[in-house]
Amino acid sequence: MADEKDRKTLEERNQMSDLERLRHSCAHVLATAISRIWPDAQFAAGPPVEGGFYYDVDLEHRISPADFDQIEAEMKKVVKENAPFERMVVSRDEAMVMAKSGRLASVADREVESIFKVDLLNDIPEDEEISIYKNGDFWDLCAGPHVGRTGNCKAHKLMSVASAFYKGDKDRQSLQRIYGTCFKNRTLLDEHLECLEEAKKRDHRRLGKEMGLFTFDESVGQGLPLWKPRGGIIRRELQDFITEELDKQGYFQVFTPHIGKLDLYRTSGHFPYYEDSQFPPVVERDALKKLADEGTPCSELLNKISIGEIEGFLLKPMNCPHHIKIFDSEHRSYRDLPVRLAEFGTVYRWEQSGELGGLTRVRSFTQDDAHLFCTPDQVGDEIQGCLGLVKKVLGTLGITEYGVRLSLRDPDSDKYVGDPEDWDKAEAALREAIQTLGVEYTEELGEAAFYGPKIDFVVKDVIGRDWQLGTVQVDYNLPKRFDLSYIGSDNAPHRPVMIHRAPFGSLERFVGLLIEHFEGKFPTWLAPEQVRVLPISEKFTTEAKALVKALADVGARVAIDNTGDKIGAKIRLARMDRVPYLAVIGAKEVEEHSVSVRQRDQGDLGSIPMNDFISKISQDITTRSL
Repeated sequence: MADEKDRKTLEERNQMSDLERLRHSCAHVLATAISRIWPDAQFAAGPPVEGGFYYDVDLEHRISPADFDQIEAEMKKVVKENAPFERMVVSRDEAMVMAKSGRLASVADREVESIFKVDLLNDIPEDEEISIYKNGDFWDLCAGPHVGRTGNCKAHKLMSVASAFYKGDKDRQSLQRIYGTCFKNRTLLDEHLECLEEAKKRDHRRLGKEMGLFTFDESVGQGLPLWKPRGGIIRRELQDFITEELDKQGYFQVFTPHIGKLDLYRTSGHFPYYEDSQFPPVVERDALKKLADEGTPCSELLNKISIGEIEGFLLKPMNCPHHIKIFDSEHRSYRDLPVRLAEFGTVYRWEQSGELGGLTRVRSFTQDDAHLFCTPDQVGDEIQGCLGLVKKVLGTLGITEYGVRLSLRDPDSDKYVGDPEDWDKAEAALREAIQTLGVEYTEELGEAAFYGPKIDFVVKDVIGRDWQLGTVQVDYNLPKRFDLSYIGSDNAPHRPVMIHRAPFGSLERFVGLLIEHFEGKFPTWLAPEQVRVLPISEKFTTEAKALVKALADVGARVAIDNTGDKIGAKIRLARMDRVPYLAVIGAKEVEEHSVSVRQRDQGDLGSIPMNDFISKISQDITTRSL
């Protein structure tokens, strides 16, 4: 089956894991069932994917979750038949006859051809072997591989249905994509489904709305998050945390505009390398008016922009070109290096609407970005400092399970810029730094940025999902492209090395992870509301307000519930709001100058002297305890 973007070779397909083979086979079981229920179904591609498999189908009937019981019942019949997956090698002409007769991806010949299989057949290289896989009466054009029999696919479950363009091309036909999953046995499937239910409970999109952290508005634009006051508190606390660490390490904070001239990004290589993932350029008003008056067609305008005949501006896709210009604005000596420039810089990427998802995939996001300019012999120490910062961030937040990925260039690819010798030096420096961390790491060929290799931290959340977050990159290329220099001890100009680093990655994505990791129950220092004071009745409002002030004076975010509700109702509401500490005040507490404390996770802590409670809250905040 052809992939919708990059078609895999036979060798790559044969490297499928056992689980991928099982899921690929289950996609055929799904297609068999659908073609029996709706014989007019036309199938495109059905590969295994992370977490399961899918099959794209064109069908007049609109499949919905209400149809899943019927489809799964037919799938069970296919599994029970225990038919072997039989591979049959055919000539291109033989395969085309089957496709034209409607026999492929079907249980019988049809009056209409298998339209997508005809097209996919034409995608197969002339020198590649063509194969048909059969299970029972279902035949499909497929390179494989598969498990032995349909009976191996017992532990399956249909998950969802969505729309998808044929081959991922928005200008082509819209199909129905049916997602499913399959495991070796029912126990593993049940564990997976339980994990998915837990993920639903923790979904940051739902919790973010419930907790009033952020919102999206169609009149503002898709993928453009609006941070509400409570979400803004979390974001500010994270920024304050990292800023404290940056100050200790000798970083300087800078501020740059959200837009820059196209020539800046032509020099850096971001335009046109990432042109498809950027917002369209903004052309100067006078130039645009002149071209409009001349009747210049849009295609010619785009071409003039692309080749540089027309100047324009671009919403910045990266912060590094601006930081380079700050470095280059002064004469630098080797005594000045390293220069460490940091910014919470907002950047813009044009993500397809179907790829947007809450805070984890947006069109506008803020990076805790920094760029370090150093001498070649400082590279190792600076990388170590960057890695230490990432470890500090993860450790403070209680994220202890993570792996490290070293992304390298593919020497056979033309997407990379720069001297191979510089790439070798950068990759060696990162590899040496990783080995000092004492953690397992993998090397991923072809995953480097176009200008340099990088280290990515992949963290595992409390339910075992992987998130790619912090990154450290070594770059010999951009300093060359911008002709950066410093004066060395020999009084001659030398080229600095540039290091890119972002411990959080994107603040939006990082907050999305934290919402789900903590299930909205943030540690006290991060919680939008840290303490809620609950007077038992109106008689104790004065004392409650005094406690509110005392807590606020030590920097706590504190609120009071002085409604007329009973104390039980107040406690239930505060628990629903995920407030870390509840301080109950009644006659006994006033008399003893104490508070009755309930902690969100530990429950009733009993009566605590008021000054001790205030000190406890202050300590939790200042030490950023979990």
